[in-house]
Amino acid sequence: MPNVEIGDLVIRKSHGGDIVFKVTDIVENDNGELHCVLKGMYLRLMADAPMADLELVGVAKLCKEIVDLEFVHNDGLKRIMNRRGAEREKTEMNRSEALKKFDFFDIPGKVLHLDGDEEYLKMCLKTYQQLNIEAVGRCIDESEQAEHVIALIDEYRPDILVLTGHDALLSGGKKDLSDVKNYRNSKHFIEAVKNARIFEPARDDLVIFAGACQSCFEAILAAGANFASAPMRVFIHAYDPVFIAEKVAFTPINKTLDINDAITATVTGIEGVGGIETRGKFRLGLPKTPY
Repeated sequence: MPNVEIGDLVIRKSHGGDIVFKVTDIVENDNGELHCVLKGMYLRLMADAPMADLELVGVAKLCKEIVDLEFVHNDGLKRIMNRRGAEREKTEMNRSEALKKFDFFDIPGKVLHLDGDEEYLKMCLKTYQQLNIEAVGRCIDESEQAEHVIALIDEYRPDILVLTGHDALLSGGKKDLSDVKNYRNSKHFIEAVKNARIFEPARDDLVIFAGACQSCFEAILAAGANFASAPMRVFIHAYDPVFIAEKVAFTPINKTLDINDAITATVTGIEGVGGIETRGKFRLGLPKTPY
């Protein structure tokens, strides 16, 4: 049996080592066997496995995972900045000659992000900052987000609310994918969305993304979310909620978000993230003053 400790990075031998996990807890079952509670290194997935099934991640694989994560992050930022540049060029071309000597200023949508994983939250907040999006983040366990969401919306008055963390289909739950009882945290995301809609019922006034890996997509949307995971019950990437929020934050207030563009901007794509027509939250101002 491997000498696994809390905080170690591991893979599951029974799954071919397909996902790198971090060990968050070690428990002993009724038979005296040690089981480890696991969270994905960059996938919003919670799992558990017998310690005997785990293998510590070697240096080579860890380096590859870090390089892959950085590539996804940097590639996403590059595509977003290229898109914004093209959109700004179109805006500049449509200006009258009298106004071309003045600069625009931007007011993108503001984000409130509740995340059940502190490490993922830090990654997301750093990315919001790089994308010039005002964002407030709070690390709140998935089971407690419904309890706190109304007070936080009232305090920060966001345009976009992100409710995420970790989720997974429970063992044996694949027989009925429509039953929220078969998911680790979908019921908590649903309750948090419902409470948010008590405060702000209109989907265009408060845009909500909710869910994590394998979440019950249809039930989360029915609760009032604009975007959710996961239509095909696949794993989603840590940055998927950020890239959806960015698209909403920078789509003009007088336009409806192109759902295809929003989903294409994510890492996981249509199998991991879906949603409904939603108005953007971006406002363009003129002129930008020197003061």
